[in-house]
Amino acid sequence: MRTDDLLRALAADGGRVRVPLGRLLTFAVAGTTLLVAAVYLPLHGLRTDIVTLDWSLQVIFKLAVPLAAALAAGALALDLVRPGVPPRRRLAWLAVVATVLALGVATELAVLPASEWWPRMVGRNAVRCLATVPVLSALPLAAALAVLSRGAPMSPAAAGASAGLAAGAAGALVYALVCPDDSPLFVAVWYGIAVAAVTALGALAGRRFLRW
Repeated sequence: MRTDDLLRALAADGGRVRVPLGRLLTFAVAGTTLLVAAVYLPLHGLRTDIVTLDWSLQVIFKLAVPLAAALAAGALALDLVRPGVPPRRRLAWLAVVATVLALGVATELAVLPASEWWPRMVGRNAVRCLATVPVLSALPLAAALAVLSRGAPMSPAAAGASAGLAAGAAGALVYALVCPDDSPLFVAVWYGIAVAAVTALGALAGRRFLRW
């Protein structure tokens, strides 16, 4: 779409009352994530310590990191579909999340003997994690892309990747409520690979569906 075409489209929409894009994205991703959780969690059951609120620091860490990543990536995706809005602050938020994850891993490596590193990283559910997180992320990703298609991204692939990161983190959050592997090493490696796969899928989908 050329600039003149965009200006004419904006002028044509000037008389309409439209829901803010940020609110739409929040409702879309949060709503679909809750829907996915409502279907998935009864089938597999919440962890006992989650139900009793007897949370360890590792459990809090495992839930907080994907939640923060989803929020930061969603905000970044919004900036990337708004021409003229610099994404630097949102990128800084993601850098903070990555730093916290790295510090969690470094802390675990520091307090555990080297013989425990490999078992903690491998855990018991690596394959299940890799298979489940992308499935749980599919609907939030589709919803996010549908909302972001209302914007005007300068880089559709980057906007799609941010949507994929937000959706992948949302799916990881749902899975974390079931997964018994709490090691930051496990979270960084297997959750990280699964979320990266959804991010890559989002980039590919963004190139196709977010072009304007």
